[in-house]
Amino acid sequence: MRTLISGGTVVNSSGSLEADVLVDGEKIVAIGARGSEVSLGWSEGADRIIDATGRLVVPGGIDGHTHMEMPFGGTFAIDTFESGTIAAAWGGTTSIIDFAIQSKGASLREGFESWSEKAAGSCAIDYGFHMIVSDVNESSLKEMDQLVDEGITSFKLFMAYPGVFYSTDGEILQAMQRAAGNGATIMMHAENGIAIDVLVAQALARGESDPRFHGLTRPSLLEGEATHRAIQLAKVAGAPLYIVHLSASEALDEVVRARDAGGNVFAETCPQYLFLSEADLAREGFEGAKYVCSPPLRSVEHSHDLWRGLRTNDLSVVSTDHCPFCFKEQKELGRGDFSKIPNGLPGVEHRMDLIFQGVVSGQLSVERWVEITSTTPARMFGLFPRKGVIAPGADGDIVIYDPAATQTISAATHHMAADYSAYEGMTLTGRVESVLSRGTVVIEEGAFFGRPGHGCFLERSTNQYLV
Repeated sequence: MRTLISGGTVVNSSGSLEADVLVDGEKIVAIGARGSEVSLGWSEGADRIIDATGRLVVPGGIDGHTHMEMPFGGTFAIDTFESGTIAAAWGGTTSIIDFAIQSKGASLREGFESWSEKAAGSCAIDYGFHMIVSDVNESSLKEMDQLVDEGITSFKLFMAYPGVFYSTDGEILQAMQRAAGNGATIMMHAENGIAIDVLVAQALARGESDPRFHGLTRPSLLEGEATHRAIQLAKVAGAPLYIVHLSASEALDEVVRARDAGGNVFAETCPQYLFLSEADLAREGFEGAKYVCSPPLRSVEHSHDLWRGLRTNDLSVVSTDHCPFCFKEQKELGRGDFSKIPNGLPGVEHRMDLIFQGVVSGQLSVERWVEITSTTPARMFGLFPRKGVIAPGADGDIVIYDPAATQTISAATHHMAADYSAYEGMTLTGRVESVLSRGTVVIEEGAFFGRPGHGCFLERSTNQYLV
């Protein structure tokens, strides 16, 4: 199948060009200046021509932080690998990197194989895995080396959730030392979980059980403290560090300081920290439970700093931390005790559109939009230049994007399995029109043409930003 995308503006992180794009099979094979003799000749041999006049032609989005089917708090994230990747495709995301989980007492290999079984034959777009290390010991440290050789080149540890995912500073240091030797990147959930558990217990003892206390017991100072500690441990180990779902100004300050000093320190933020706030967490009744995630939503002053961080590249990536739970039957598990509300929000479908609002408002260039949603994740997680760019030889992961269209987000129309939207009623400018995944049209004219099982497992190389 030869597909010609004509008449659009091709946008890469490096610049924009009025050009036509030729896809042959699964790969982009050529880019030609619009109206040139070369590109005009392509139409004769094309099996399909997509008119992209007035549209942006951008590389497919890469969501580097999702949790499909993740167990949490006695339940599971409601999106399967099938439903979650279909929803991602609707929103212009053509690759996800999910998290395989090592259970306490089990091996990394068992966790990887378990998650591979869940995803294989189910994903509608390409997928890879990070590895959550829940049990740091000599055996799991050796397994890190083996998994790097198999394309699992990033490992996540937690300073939060004692008794579940939590690792001590000593365990974190050992994992970082291993990563320094095998080239892997350590991803860190940076919140002081030991202190948070004390604050949670004290709040519940006072009868403070509403959802808003989830945020009040996870103060931004404890995210900043943990981020500082993670950076220092990484510096001692000589390992690269990637802070996940950064939400707080104090944490951003620590990242800025480390990057200015030349450290291999990177961070992502998520749309919820840019568009939502602690006011949502404090909605009347139990409505705030819909917005419980960790780290929690902060005040709007923090979101202003996060937007600045995206402009200055102190924040490198926008991922979703997509971990959806239905309001009914799942979020309601924490009615009367905020500590039992499953932590997580639905968001994989709307990441590209939400961050495009930064272009609409003038805070981001269109090239920077592509960079933080596609190109940098590709480089950060060892997928570039196969992914994250429109160039000859790259996979035919392409989004035709209408920058002038408007849409209103609603649970009634989204394709995620959650029974609510965290952005209900929000009107956005910009909308995905067509999506190609490895050369196959999966979204067009408001319909899904893909299939579960189309997605391929992505073996990844190491972080391409290391110095």
